[in-house]
Amino acid sequence: MLSDVDEVCSKLRILLEKAVKNNLAEGILLSGGLDTSILAVIASKFISLKAITVAFQNAPAPDVEYAVLMASKLGLKHIIHVFNEDELYDGIPMVVKTMKSFDPMEIRNSVTIYVGLKAAKENGVSTIMTGDGSDEILAGYSFLFGLEGEKLDLELKKMWNVMAFSSILLAKALEIEAKLPYLDPAFKDFAMKLDSQYKIQTENGRTYGKWILHKAFENILPREIAWRVKTPIEYGSEPPRFQTSLTGRFLIQSSMKREEDTSLKIELQFAIRSNCSIMRFIDH
Repeated sequence: MLSDVDEVCSKLRILLEKAVKNNLAEGILLSGGLDTSILAVIASKFISLKAITVAFQNAPAPDVEYAVLMASKLGLKHIIHVFNEDELYDGIPMVVKTMKSFDPMEIRNSVTIYVGLKAAKENGVSTIMTGDGSDEILAGYSFLFGLEGEKLDLELKKMWNVMAFSSILLAKALEIEAKLPYLDPAFKDFAMKLDSQYKIQTENGRTYGKWILHKAFENILPREIAWRVKTPIEYGSEPPRFQTSLTGRFLIQSSMKREEDTSLKIELQFAIRSNCSIMRFIDH
């Protein structure tokens, strides 16, 4: 077992508190997962937060249960925004335009974030914290779990070189500001330099990424949240039928400007089955 866990946990908590203080906001996108729950615990000591949680209508959304638990524990004003298919699909053109991407995985993930940010703005929030960055700098993704030592470090460095977060651009498009405490320079530097043995470890027979983050807050968060298995945002707030297939076809028309100031009409036809998409670009 690692011998200096307590020392590393203490330093992590100190640096993360400073990071949150540097990035205080009026609201937080609260999933009830580890990352946003930690931010909510810290930020609520300094500011009165509005917590925003999104959930798909008439479908199981595990985020809601955990977010309610966390918001109640902290006494946060908690807004649960329930959205339907129409709102989901209405958001796709803005996501495509803002992200300049037709990648079905990116759109699927980002549209849920867009719905949450839009709900925040509609409830008077102009600055909002997100948990972005934690999985990247502390190895939270399950595809990394089989890697160790230099191989893990190499994969993480590759990720760090290309990581980008849609919440920043989508918030800007909505004329609000997203704040990402996990990417505050001092905390980010500490996390990136931390030995990978602190990032992926086994706890009670289960492998965890971000292990040191779980460990640092296990006595501060409710245990069911402190050791909650990572749930991607699209699984925590959307129905399974949206994640795996869109059996209908949705025609989305959007206008974008070229540099020469001519209009490019983009006709984007989604026929997503098993993560496949059909895109047609029609220049008028």
